Amino acid sequence: MDKLEITTHETAGGGEYRATPEGSAHTGKLTWRNEGENIRNANHTLVPREIGGQGVAARLVERLVSDAREQGFRIRPTCSYVASKFAEHPEWSDLKA
Repeated sequence: MDKLEITTHETAGGGEYRATPEGSAHTGKLTWRNEGENIRNANHTLVPREIGGQGVAARLVERLVSDAREQGFRIRPTCSYVASKFAEHPEWSDLKA
């Protein structure tokens, strides 16, 4: 996938990343809840079937990890997809809460 716009939407108790491929009306999401001051519980990833199989979910997790490194928070991967990506990337273990 060439162009994917990922935006962050925060609320008082958490937030979500939204990813929309160029030219698509469909959006993938990765949601989180704040747990304490520096922990985000990544609790759900959803990619509509219309944009599935294009790496959208992986890019959402990569953005979460990138933001964790930049912003100094850790991640509790309770979403099974996020947990599987952490298992594939042992170099992320320092970010796991």
